[in-house]
Amino acid sequence: MDPLTLAVVRGSLEQIADEMDLHLIHAAISPIISETNDCANGIFHPVTGETIAQGRYGLPVFLAYMQFSVQKVIELANAEGGFKPGDMWIMNDTYLGGSHLQDVQLVAPVFVQGELFAVMATTGHWMDIGGNVPGGWGPRATEIHQEGIVIPPVKLYEEGRLNKALVAMFRANVRLPDDIAGDLAAMSNVFSVGSRGIEALVKRYGRDTLTDCLNEMIAYSERQMRSYISELPDGTYTFEDAIDNDGLDARPLPVKLKVTISGDHMHFDFSGSALTAKGPMNMSKNTTVSSCFVAIKHLFPDVPVNGGTFRPISIEVPPGTVLSAEYPAPCGGYLEPMGRVIDVVFGALSQAMPDRAPAAFFGTIGVVAISGTHPKRRNYFVGVFPYPGGYGATRASDGLINGTPPQSMANFMSLEMSEHRFPLRFDHFRVREDSGGAGWHRGGCGTEYGFTVWSDTTVSVLGDRAEHAPFGICGGQSAKANEVSFVTSGKAWRPEWHSKQDKQLLASGDALRAASPGGGGYGNPLTRDLAAVERDLNRGYISRQVAETVYGVVIAKETPIVPGQSQFALDESASVQRRRALGAA
Repeated sequence: MDPLTLAVVRGSLEQIADEMDLHLIHAAISPIISETNDCANGIFHPVTGETIAQGRYGLPVFLAYMQFSVQKVIELANAEGGFKPGDMWIMNDTYLGGSHLQDVQLVAPVFVQGELFAVMATTGHWMDIGGNVPGGWGPRATEIHQEGIVIPPVKLYEEGRLNKALVAMFRANVRLPDDIAGDLAAMSNVFSVGSRGIEALVKRYGRDTLTDCLNEMIAYSERQMRSYISELPDGTYTFEDAIDNDGLDARPLPVKLKVTISGDHMHFDFSGSALTAKGPMNMSKNTTVSSCFVAIKHLFPDVPVNGGTFRPISIEVPPGTVLSAEYPAPCGGYLEPMGRVIDVVFGALSQAMPDRAPAAFFGTIGVVAISGTHPKRRNYFVGVFPYPGGYGATRASDGLINGTPPQSMANFMSLEMSEHRFPLRFDHFRVREDSGGAGWHRGGCGTEYGFTVWSDTTVSVLGDRAEHAPFGICGGQSAKANEVSFVTSGKAWRPEWHSKQDKQLLASGDALRAASPGGGGYGNPLTRDLAAVERDLNRGYISRQVAETVYGVVIAKETPIVPGQSQFALDESASVQRRRALGAA
């Protein structure tokens, strides 16, 4: 295969997927897609269903598990005699695909010159999917049917004919029927964008050449990944973390991983992890596998993502655990165990590749879902706010501050748009001081925000990492844990389950406060560059107390700038002496 042609084709396919992403983001009605980018698009192999290309603007978790959805639809289509032009399948079945019921997937074939050439898929988060809690974020759900409607793989379009009865059924079972119908139309239309791009590419290079490129792209990624794995030391590496609780039982849920590296192969074994939770902190096996893929992509970012990237990795997930949920286990909080899986992969592989693996990221989506009837517009509303937080530090750098969740990349909705749509006022949105784990390289800071409602509003919270803070590695310290609190009738209080609260009614003047964790630190804090400590102090990332007690520095001068904010200068020689006294090398 000519490498230049291969590179151009790969870039072209990725561009097509990007265009699908942007089309959906711009056309969607719901802010969860148009503002938060809670969607994804990809192109898949027509025979194996393996990923070929993915868009860069959507969420990585979807691209990882959409491969499994596509493979299931290919199986069902083949049982009916194969795809037909104009077919389009829809599904949200958590156990067959992944994630939770809000994430609805469409799958469609691409025919070129009358023959099947590829398969496309799109995922969009529906702002409401029915169920017991508006928005679907139910921290006390005990079965999947309490979380919303389940859509098995069925045809939304059959040879171009829309199943209007199916759409009517969706509209009758969600709280935002017009918004959902608009999002469904936007999702359906992305396939015309993808098909147009693929047809142009086939016309330029010919079907045979392009088919060879698809196969070579997958094979190339496999060779590259095997090469990287073979450079790692053979051995077995273990790590363990925990989910705080399942929302119904206070006991922590351990997530255990054993990674075995042998030659150019890597095996993940999650034996010993917690049994299936009664509450919603479960996820399907496919989502667990996808979580591992997301972590691997973070560790090997230059390997193009497609089906070949993950062929050298085998994953064992015992049945009956929080990582292999089966019907009717609830999975609405899947993003929390997903974050823990990513972290234990980082933790285990930090022992094999300490120069590349990061400490734990902030590790919780911390979703706050609001709902009610707008007092002025009289329309029913649902809003969803996922956390930004801090990333873990690495040997190469400090952790990212105010980052989107690595497992989803969902943005926090703009404050101005939120205040326009919903009856609330944001009181603050800022970097959370001292939240990043201390280290030679500091973990990224989390964020904290608060809003006050000016009309009756129902609020549900579904998060984690309030009891098990993100860990540091190689001598780095843990980050600050998650904190959620309410203010009702003038009194502040924390939920019984710390970061989980089910349908709390807020009256006018009541408030919510949320503070996300930072990322874990890397290396001994007493070895951090003094200029970096001074910079962190002056930017408000760390407090004077942490600078003096954790980083072992001596403040030479503090100059007030405005009330509550000062400019600091360190005494370098005194700081070096104090660090030596504290045991710094």
